[in-house]
Parts: sequence; C-alpha cells; structure tokens
Amino acid sequence: MNDARRKALRKLSDTLDVIKGDLESLKDEEQESYDNMPESIQAGERGDKAQSAIDALDSSVQIVEEAIAYLDEAVNA
Repeated sequence: MNDARRKALRKLSDTLDVIKGDLESLKDEEQESYDNMPESIQAGERGDKAQSAIDALDSSVQIVEEAIAYLDEAVNA
C-alpha cells in the first residue's frame, strides 16, 4: 500500500474515533437518563425504549471499534 492510501486510511480511522467518542457520550447520557428514572418508569415502555437505545448505541460503539481495528490492520499490512 502506498503512503497516500495509508494516510487516507489513518484519516478515516481518526474520523471514526471521533464518531466513537460521540456515540459513547450519547450512550452515557441515555444511561444516566435511564438511571435517574423512577423504577416504575424504568419498568414500563419508556424504560424499555431507553434500554433499547442504550443497547443499540453500545452495539454501534463496538462496530465502530471493529472498523477502526480493521483500518489499522490495513494500514499496517
């Protein structure tokens, strides 16, 4: 791989790292909101939706981390 493509991949990896941080922040905010709900709301539909959003955001973070790892692997190949 030439230097220009490596540089482009590093830039994409850096961009994904920023996105990962944003996703983590949003997940943390949603988790805090859920944690501050009364138990009766947590156990209801609103709590279920919040938990689903937290799970989806967590999965998104993991996928972005995996993408970063693949990009790093390509750069170092």
